[in-house]
Amino acid sequence: MVVRAISREDSFSHRISHYLGLCKLKVVALIVFTAMVGMALSVPGWPPIDLFLFGSLGIAMAASSAAAINHMLDAKADEMMVRTRNRPLPQGQLTPSEVLSFAVILGAAGLTLLALTVNPLTALLTFVSLIGYAIVYTAFLKRATPQNIVIGGAAGAAPPVLGWVAITGDIHVHALILFLIIFVWTPPHFWALAIHRRDDYAAADVPMLPVTHGLEFTRWQILFYTILLCLVTLLPWLTGMSGLPYLIGSSILNAGFLGYAVALVATKSDRLPMPMFRYSIIYLMALFAFLLLDHYLTIAP
Repeated sequence: MVVRAISREDSFSHRISHYLGLCKLKVVALIVFTAMVGMALSVPGWPPIDLFLFGSLGIAMAASSAAAINHMLDAKADEMMVRTRNRPLPQGQLTPSEVLSFAVILGAAGLTLLALTVNPLTALLTFVSLIGYAIVYTAFLKRATPQNIVIGGAAGAAPPVLGWVAITGDIHVHALILFLIIFVWTPPHFWALAIHRRDDYAAADVPMLPVTHGLEFTRWQILFYTILLCLVTLLPWLTGMSGLPYLIGSSILNAGFLGYAVALVATKSDRLPMPMFRYSIIYLMALFAFLLLDHYLTIAP
């Protein structure tokens, strides 16, 4: 009896871990962090705690729902890729119907929470972002064009706008600047990974840029977008949204990102894409952290 009880508990914990695996929690954490920064920057002082908490939770639930749908629609491709073959669906740990039910329930709960406790506009924009990533990008764009990540990046760039709207109820130009930063950051971030995993994408017949246009072209595209990113990240300072602390911090981060991009073109090393990919994640987190720090340093008495 004791053995059976332990077995059931172990089985339950494993199923929970499988469902959590659908949520891409590390990605969701970055999404929620940028949304929280959007919330904080939308007001001079501290945002209302109820809107901050309910908004963050609702956005996290919707993002997790979109990630689960992505798992379901990409299940066949995931089986062919080394990076993804151990996900719950390729391993048979969950069925497509279980994944769909989980995604629908989680998404509906998150959107309802946003509509009832935050505001309807936030719920609507979050729904559009969910559909944009889970359906438009995953089901269509990903296999339709090598510019998939550029066009589909709009959905991933939405969280700061969602956070801003959650607090203020409207869309401000400063929120769109935050959107633009993530939108331009996405291609060099993802193409660095795509170079490293190009054989995986080729095997799964996904037309990522390194597969369709080759490594040299992709490296140059990464450099072009990185230069554009460095210029776009000046906008918070140029528009008076942020001050000197942000400018100094972002300049240091941009120097690192640009250094990777230049080295990628100059050396053509196969060892650089993954370090650049990892740096790009740290870069975005740190950039938004500098925005947050600058904001509260500015309003401090």
